[in-house]
Amino acid sequence: MKISGVIAEFNPFHNGHRYLLDQMEGLKIVALSGNFVQRGEPAFVDKWVRAQMALSQGADLVLELPFLVSVQAADFFAAGAVDILVRAGVEELVFGTEEVRDYNALLATYQARAAEMTAYMEQLPNSLSFPQKSQAAWEQFLGLTFTGQSPNHILGLAYTKAAAETNLTLKAVQRQGAGFHSLAKDQSYASATALRHHRADQAFVQQHSPVADLLATVPQQDWSLYWPLVRYQILSHPNLQDIYQVNEEVAQRLLGAVGQVDSVEELVAAVATKRFTKARVRRILTYVLVGAQEAPLPESLRVLGFSSRGRQHLALLKKQVNWVTRIGAEPWDALTQKADQIYSLGQAGIGQQNFGRVPLQWGGE
Repeated sequence: MKISGVIAEFNPFHNGHRYLLDQMEGLKIVALSGNFVQRGEPAFVDKWVRAQMALSQGADLVLELPFLVSVQAADFFAAGAVDILVRAGVEELVFGTEEVRDYNALLATYQARAAEMTAYMEQLPNSLSFPQKSQAAWEQFLGLTFTGQSPNHILGLAYTKAAAETNLTLKAVQRQGAGFHSLAKDQSYASATALRHHRADQAFVQQHSPVADLLATVPQQDWSLYWPLVRYQILSHPNLQDIYQVNEEVAQRLLGAVGQVDSVEELVAAVATKRFTKARVRRILTYVLVGAQEAPLPESLRVLGFSSRGRQHLALLKKQVNWVTRIGAEPWDALTQKADQIYSLGQAGIGQQNFGRVPLQWGGE
């Protein structure tokens, strides 16, 4: 049986995500972001709820991305997630994109010219952000251009780079519906951003999410719930530069702005510059909230849920892969578990995220 993989947040799960899962073949494995997501914010609903959503819509196995994979810029996010899927036996990586291209041809070109592209990026001025340098390299060596309206295409190129040292094939699926961050309600496929923004409109959510009934029953999170904690961390931390990816410039900008604003988004706007993009600042604020330190990634793979086919796959690979199905006295990944504890402070009702939790089993097993 073919083994397909997808890297996802499902934040929250919508009809476009169901369409993407339907395009996968064979056994379907999801590498799912944890309780904090790639662009630097708390997940709308917790990882167990999103794993349940994925299983209910056709996924066979859901694996968790550790915190220091989940909350990263595109290239590092892609590299960590691809590594997990490869170790889990995935043969084909499936992803949505605004621009369906021959990514396997791009992969072959990148494999041939990776060293040149890396050297080219290294000589670009430091005034450019890493994403800007990466896009410049794609333009220089492959003639690709970027409009700023294609974040999934950019992530697809990051997957292409991450797949260069693997045997993965790539399958691009045309992204359905409105733009990535569109708030539009008059679309055949609404975005996750629109679902979060219009969460109170139950008719809209029912129309655009196959798991709307589940969404309506669980706590829903956003940055506003953590603003007092973020502010406290910034003001009380003895040295912000001890925190992952916080340098002197960012530390000074945070300290100078935090007393002048009233929300995380206002703080992001005050701190962001051309080099420190808003997404990067949000990720840094997530690191500050959690008190993140650089740490090695776990060698084992955390299982959040499986179908009967997924369980059979776990058994087939049990000699090659260390699957973590239950966390007890010993941690799986200490930083991820610390982040989960802080996530649970957002509001009552979120519940224990790790200790004693066992994988969800789908299909009445």
